[in-house]
Amino acid sequence: MIEAKGLTKNFVDFVAVDGIDLRVAEGEVLAILGPNGAGKTTTVRMLGSILKPTSGYARIAGYDTVKQAVEVRRIIGLLTEFPGLYTRMKGIEYLRFFGELQGLPKLALEERIEKLLKGFHLWADREKRLGEYSKGMKQKLTLVRAMLHDPQVLFLDEPTSNMDPEGAKLVRDSILELRTERRTIIVCTHNLAEAELLADRIAIIRRGEIVAKGTATALKQQLLGAPVMDVRLGQPLNGQLKDIAGVVDVLSYGDSWFRYATPDPGRTNPLLLQCLAEQRLPVITLSEVPRSLEEVYLRIVTETEIGSQNGRMSE
Repeated sequence: MIEAKGLTKNFVDFVAVDGIDLRVAEGEVLAILGPNGAGKTTTVRMLGSILKPTSGYARIAGYDTVKQAVEVRRIIGLLTEFPGLYTRMKGIEYLRFFGELQGLPKLALEERIEKLLKGFHLWADREKRLGEYSKGMKQKLTLVRAMLHDPQVLFLDEPTSNMDPEGAKLVRDSILELRTERRTIIVCTHNLAEAELLADRIAIIRRGEIVAKGTATALKQQLLGAPVMDVRLGQPLNGQLKDIAGVVDVLSYGDSWFRYATPDPGRTNPLLLQCLAEQRLPVITLSEVPRSLEEVYLRIVTETEIGSQNGRMSE
């Protein structure tokens, strides 16, 4: 549904995006992470036919983002990081204006506006001028605007910024619902927990380049090593650790607990449980030690930054 090859954007004195390759399938949610200035927003603007790439190309549902920009804009919804709002307009006027620009029939447009405003808890505020809206209300309204024409593809740049927890959850739930409808979504966010919850895959951008890409699970295993399992027992080990070590490599242990790493929990864990049962050691819990996407992100960004600095020093 989304394809980019060698996508590059040069401005006068710097390279904002440097040869990005992307493929996003129908119904997939891709989260793009990266520091401020990494090139996330510029990438989305090129994919959304707002900016022309300096080189490379992008296609949305087969349409070229430069040569067929009109067709691209018909099938995408775009929420920019800093959406422009006509603050003297009323909420419902604003949506009617953009619905008419999209060529939506009047009756269908009114039904769509009502459904979305009620879904985002803005129906009661539809006659208020946008200048009276809170930051969170404005953010929700611009998301409604992006979804107004029922697009196949959505580009969401910081969709939950400026929102209170209730509003942010509402937006996340909406994105999850859209995924079940086979919509293709790219989300740019600084919220790593949100990215892990919403995304099928994650791409991390640094200095205009994609430096890591994959599922959260794959990235964790690649960067942090094999999953670590924590076992809590109902009684002390009493010297039985030697037999357990025959099944798994124990990393650390205490009186009635131990930890081990395994690249294949589906195979190793049942064998370990069988071993513990044979030794009459009651298991209270066996669980994976949580590892956050933040650890992966910081390691990638830090290592990339150090590598860039070393490269400049060697030059």
